[in-house]
Amino acid sequence: MSTSYDFDTVIDRRDTWSVQWDGVADRFGVDGLLPFTISDMDFETAPEVLTALRARLDHGVFGYTDWRLGDFRPAVAHWFATRYDTVIDTGQLVYGPSVLSQLSQLLQMWTAEGDGVVVHTPTYDGFRKAVTGLGRELRGVGLGDTEALERELARQDSKVLVVCSPHNPSGRVWTEAELTEMASLAARHGVAVISDEIHADFVHEGRVHVPWTRVGGDGRWALVTSASKAFNFPALTGSYGIVGRAEDRAEFLRRMETAEGLASPAVLSLTAHIAAYRDGAAWLDAVRAYVAGNLALVAERLNAAFPGLEWEPPQAGYLAWIDLRRAGVKDDEALQRVLVERERVAVMPGAVYGAEGFVRLNVGCARTKVVAGVEALIRGVEAVRGAV
Repeated sequence: MSTSYDFDTVIDRRDTWSVQWDGVADRFGVDGLLPFTISDMDFETAPEVLTALRARLDHGVFGYTDWRLGDFRPAVAHWFATRYDTVIDTGQLVYGPSVLSQLSQLLQMWTAEGDGVVVHTPTYDGFRKAVTGLGRELRGVGLGDTEALERELARQDSKVLVVCSPHNPSGRVWTEAELTEMASLAARHGVAVISDEIHADFVHEGRVHVPWTRVGGDGRWALVTSASKAFNFPALTGSYGIVGRAEDRAEFLRRMETAEGLASPAVLSLTAHIAAYRDGAAWLDAVRAYVAGNLALVAERLNAAFPGLEWEPPQAGYLAWIDLRRAGVKDDEALQRVLVERERVAVMPGAVYGAEGFVRLNVGCARTKVVAGVEALIRGVEAVRGAV
């Protein structure tokens, strides 16, 4: 199949039940905004995935399925071997409907109500909702603050460290030394680790993703991930995990398959994962390069408009995490009002992730849309600076 892919053509996602496009009023109170929000992309998934999905649809029978049968586990092993130079034990694999669903089950296994769950700040809001929704206490430590991390892990009721690797929203890629230190600290204090690696496939050139399987050792840990983020098929549902200890795998599967009644996964998700991991590498490399160009454009435009900003693209992902405090933004609410009411764009405010003065701009889209978004953001910043 051709490795020439079109990311410039704009695909109309309106009236497709899209959270980003059709659900914008739920978060911003206004319909019809140009959205740069939830982390899915505006691109079609890889044509190799579409071909596999069409073939499966043509079969026409959609009975109960088992992820342990057929090509799913070998496809995951192939991906880790070819993408991350990592050999995995496919006997350690588990399956779940989403990464956050897996996170929730693991938290229920390894913590009790009131226990502490340690995360890096700023924090993906899905983690906050999952942790606090289960009655656990969210304990944040700044990125790279090892002393604070150890202090929180040492607390008697801190039971789990959630690592976002690469980190959302900052796009930081953890080095192997950093991950090894986290694993050592967690083991020292008897804390389990859940490593969310759903953004791993979008690490940019010059950086290397290190799966938690390489550093976890004999500790209590789980790696949770999915191809859905990088290949843009989250609506198909489906994720998988690698769980270190046999007793934890057995308990996880028991909960999923009996307590949660999720023994049969979505067959189109399995189909999409297999096709992506077997045949989708060229498309992923191409979309990652295109997004890197989008991020470079954002940096060029922002830094030209605000010379003191010195913004640099993230090390991974298609989410531009931008510190606007250097540009003189002191009132987040005022900026949001201008962006929504005057510029008619929806950009995620940093407060969602616990970081005032930041925004998160999704550039997983055609370049023309990126230009519209960054120019609107520049005008918004200039407006609120001028009003001070």
